[in-house]
Parts: sequence; C-alpha cells; structure tokens
Amino acid sequence: MFTLVIGGAASGKSEYAEGLVLLSPHRPRYYIATMEPFDEEGRRRVEKHRRMRAAKEFETVECYTNLSSVRLSARGTVLLECIGNLAANELYSPSGAGTVEGALSAIAGGVDTLLAQCEDLVAVGNEVFTGGSDYAAGTEDYLRLMAGVNRALAQKADRVCEVVCGLPRYYKGAVE
Repeated sequence: MFTLVIGGAASGKSEYAEGLVLLSPHRPRYYIATMEPFDEEGRRRVEKHRRMRAAKEFETVECYTNLSSVRLSARGTVLLECIGNLAANELYSPSGAGTVEGALSAIAGGVDTLLAQCEDLVAVGNEVFTGGSDYAAGTEDYLRLMAGVNRALAQKADRVCEVVCGLPRYYKGAVE
C-alpha cells in the first residue's frame, strides 16, 4: 500500500503520516530521512529526531539524493520524510540530479525502488502552491518540480490525502 500525504508547513502532515506507519502491521519500520544537516544546529535536530524515532522502533536510513540507492534489509513499512527536502536536494545539491526533469525522474524512480522492497510506503510531501505569485527563477524551478512530483506520486499512490490543521482529507482511496 502506497500512501502520499501532503500538506503545508505545520499542517500536521508528518504526525498524521507517522500515525499511519504505526498502524501498519508490517515490520521492520524504516524512516527514510532526507534532511541534509548543514550545520551544528541541523545535526542536533537530526540526532533528536533519530532518538525519537528509535523509541517508536524506526530504523533510520539517511538519504539526501539518489533514493534509488536505498536497500532495505527486510520487507516492512517505510516512512519517506520528506519529498520537499529530497526535491530541493536533487535540484540544488552538487550530488543531486541538477535539473527539474532529472530530479523528477530520480524521485519517481526512487519511490519505485522503495515500493519493490516494502509492504507499505507512506511518503510525506509538501503543498507549496498557496504562498505567493512572484518568485525568483530558482524557486520557480522548485515549485515546478514539486508540482510534477506530487502529480507523479499521486498517480502511483493507492491513497492520497492532504492534511490541513491536523485534519486529513482523502482525494484517492481512504483509510480502512
């Protein structure tokens, strides 16, 4: 089962997605972490989140680019957090794809690789299209990438929901 959970900043999407993973009977639980720490504050944040996830029996896999390279040790449940970070990394990091088309291909292909290795996948994405209308060129590339990623993943997903104010609204499929 593949569930795509999207939402804006501080919408409750991550908490909702984690709750879906905790309901899955499939073990082990993997957390694919895509936030690349660039400074000491980022490293502390990553370590704090790693400890929190360990208490919930998550095995953390750090992956900033090239999602297709992830190999899981056993079939289980995967929480991919978050597509927005992964998209930015693929677009702007020296180790990323570097173009909108390349990043879209890398992310969609990476999700296919994960789906082939797990029973359940919950991917957290971003709704980034309600914040304004006048952006710098680099930001427009990122928004175009996110639009393409959201469409591609929604097409693959069994369930698609948007979380607003902590409340999920399903556009495709539903929680049984």
